[in-house]
Amino acid sequence: MLKSREDLNNIRNAYAKTLKSQEAKILVCAGTGCVAGGSPEIYDRLKELMEQRGIPCSVVLVKEAHDHTVGIKKSGCHGFCEIGPLIRIEPQGWLYVKVKPEDCEEIIDQTVLNGVHIERLAYQYDGEICKKQDDIPFYKSQTRHVLRHCGQIDATSINEYLAIGGYSAFEKALFDMTGDEIIREIAESGLRGRGGGGFPVGRKWDQVKRQKEPQRYVVCNGDEGDPGAFMDRSIMEGDPHSVLEGMLIAGLCCGADQGYIYVRAEYPLAVNRLKTAIKQATRMGLLGDRILGTDFSFHLRINQGAGAFVCGEGSALTASIEGKRGMPRVKPPRTVEHGLFDKPTVLNNVETFANVPLIIQNGVKWYRSIGPERSPGTKAFALTGNIVNTGLIEVPMGTTLREVIFDVGGGMRDGGEFKGVQIGGPSGGCLTEKDLNLPLDFDSLKKAGAMIGSGGLVVMDDKNCMVEVARFFMNFTQNESCGKCVPCREGTKRMLAILERIVSGQGVEGDIELLLELADTVSATSLCGLGKTAALPVVSTIKNFRSEYEAHIREKRCPACACSKLKKIEIDATLCKGCTKCTKSCPVDAISGKVKEPFVINQEKCIKCGACITTCPFNAIKEV
Repeated sequence: MLKSREDLNNIRNAYAKTLKSQEAKILVCAGTGCVAGGSPEIYDRLKELMEQRGIPCSVVLVKEAHDHTVGIKKSGCHGFCEIGPLIRIEPQGWLYVKVKPEDCEEIIDQTVLNGVHIERLAYQYDGEICKKQDDIPFYKSQTRHVLRHCGQIDATSINEYLAIGGYSAFEKALFDMTGDEIIREIAESGLRGRGGGGFPVGRKWDQVKRQKEPQRYVVCNGDEGDPGAFMDRSIMEGDPHSVLEGMLIAGLCCGADQGYIYVRAEYPLAVNRLKTAIKQATRMGLLGDRILGTDFSFHLRINQGAGAFVCGEGSALTASIEGKRGMPRVKPPRTVEHGLFDKPTVLNNVETFANVPLIIQNGVKWYRSIGPERSPGTKAFALTGNIVNTGLIEVPMGTTLREVIFDVGGGMRDGGEFKGVQIGGPSGGCLTEKDLNLPLDFDSLKKAGAMIGSGGLVVMDDKNCMVEVARFFMNFTQNESCGKCVPCREGTKRMLAILERIVSGQGVEGDIELLLELADTVSATSLCGLGKTAALPVVSTIKNFRSEYEAHIREKRCPACACSKLKKIEIDATLCKGCTKCTKSCPVDAISGKVKEPFVINQEKCIKCGACITTCPFNAIKEV
């Protein structure tokens, strides 16, 4: 156990020496995506082959340096999950993609033993071989600071985190700074909460520190509930000690000796990595009583959520930790005054805490050099939808939507035409082509009627129905409403019923106006952020795509041909040759006509199965 600053530096130097002495390193991605793709089997096979060949292999970083060993490690998520399982080879920096267990023998014999690059396992772009991760366009336009260690180090090892300088920021804060100096550093950096609200972190910490109540708490919100969002999950899985380090610094400056990490139970790998990290830090003396021989004590525990989206809201989250039903309460008083167990509480999300060591270590000037004046730093986004490159990305705040979609994301998939992007999940809004040059920062998005939220980006093309998109997010929000306040409980239910009528062809005149009226009421009178932002997807899609709503209501037609109950399958008489193949494929005999003359479809009998479309050799049958 480390008992002093000198002990910490000695062990850090010892581990750094061992890490440097490793002749080669094989980092097998052990993020959720690659684990699902079979990376544990690849890790085991590589280890087995090295043992069979008598290659000195190290799976645990130790203090004693051993030359000519090969380190095999389980790294965190690289972000580009669709090309996994991924393996990174050091010191060359080569990245192998879509690796299979049967590739392991070639990797050992060619790359590890002979330093030969295997081209067939490299990522290819426009016919070019991308040997290194930074050669791939998906990564070129990114600035990875919070995600800097994900995919680069052993995610399960505190020894390796120390070897690359881990806990240096905490060491600096503990021995060289006062609580007021730490808060001033965070405040001057301009760091704003990455959970969605964008509240200044330094101001929040200062409010907690100024409370008269001596007992304070630090709470990390890892209850990432937005559909398709996995930024916090990847940080917890790939760099858990950065989160612990940020929480330690918060506890130090605010006078808290107890911290909680609230993680959704649907993230079992993140939970296990955090538990391992807490055990390692406690055993080493970086958590617990009298840390590094000082008077500062800090203990951490994990609470698992049961999957309630509303528990991402601060007061609902703290109620859940206390063993109560996760429901928001009226504010004020706010969490900084009466939070967990009715005590002053620092509550930030995972990404926010992971930014803190960067600021303390590198300074305010460095941090403010990234991004715009009022929203400095970087932001991690989960990029999904009808786009070429999906995955986890990190870009400077202020990066435009166009740069994210077309530079990092590679543009629209299968030649589709960009239509819109839902940003901020079910609490966010829809942006369109006119917003492509909009900088992604807190203030610019708020002016545009959207919000960053936790960082979900769902890109949509001309095949997406925007009314159905609004219905999907309203259905999610309505299901996740805790039901405590009437506007959210009943208002979202009523809005969902109207949207369901519209997409099923039962919409009537006045539905759009009624939706907007309900949206105003729900937003203005709901108790918490869930209800206050629930209507944003509806309002923004009506604002930008009102004609689609009108087509559904007045013409009983879905312009995107996406709503199944509004689909019509028709035969183009100018293309139909009367070959009869469609009639033979139709399971309900809805197609009739004479041989060698155009056939017709009985719309009342048609079940819209699409069998005739795939059967027609002349492409004469289409959905309209």
